Amino acid sequence: MITYAGIPEENALLENSKVMLLTVPYDGTSTWGKGADKGPALFLDASENMELYDIETGTEPYLHGVWMAGEVLEKSSPEAMTQAVYEKTSELLKNEGKLFTLFGGEHSVSIGSIRAVGEKFENLTVLQLDAHTDLRPEFHGSTSNHACAVYEASQKHNLVQVGIRSMDAEEMQFVPKDQCFWAHEIHNNPNWIDDVLDKVSGNVYITIDLDAFDPSIAPSTGTPEPGGLAWYPTLQLLEKVFRKCNVVAFDIVELMDSPYSKPTAFLAAKLYYKMLAYYHQQER
Repeated sequence: MITYAGIPEENALLENSKVMLLTVPYDGTSTWGKGADKGPALFLDASENMELYDIETGTEPYLHGVWMAGEVLEKSSPEAMTQAVYEKTSELLKNEGKLFTLFGGEHSVSIGSIRAVGEKFENLTVLQLDAHTDLRPEFHGSTSNHACAVYEASQKHNLVQVGIRSMDAEEMQFVPKDQCFWAHEIHNNPNWIDDVLDKVSGNVYITIDLDAFDPSIAPSTGTPEPGGLAWYPTLQLLEKVFRKCNVVAFDIVELMDSPYSKPTAFLAAKLYYKMLAYYHQQER
């Protein structure tokens, strides 16, 4: 039995796990750097080479269990992939009391999972950490393009964007008013984390495109943009979100295969595990 991070089988069974992990190795619409379909495999490999004791929280999150819930392999079209992710996520959400997590794949994989989570949980906030706004209604003839990743969420839910530093002019009309925290403003605002927290409440879905981080620490993404987020401030934000809100799901996307993929893969593995630590740290 293959388990997340090589954890014991007893911690990897559905009945013993508080966390479900779905992978979506899809890279059908990315327009520059290709290889995000290899992201889940790179993430899982890095996770197996990670120490499982979290120093910050003094915990071993894997003891709460992580069940690998399979993978979505549909790739006949972007729309078919979105529908397949939606259906699989909806099915998994029937397992009450478990945290849904997803690892992509390019960012378009989030459209279907956010749709399913939004149907189950009312008053949903979508917290997006990203270099790009991803707010195009459609791109290259598809509403399921990676450039459209959170457009639907912006229309249906409370969208809060963090780390944005690249966009097309047409997207500005869809940027949520006073809820987009531009990277250049974060750089000059020592209180940016508290400002973000003021906008985030209730049930929360966190979607993290790894290009949100500065490429000096996460170079292996489809479109690395200079001026990104740093490691510890990002963890501080996430820990406070988990403490304040009811995080019901999260995803991490856009880990790309490249000759320099290992540092980014290990960052992704640590990020996922830190988020589990913050989740379990809160009383449920």
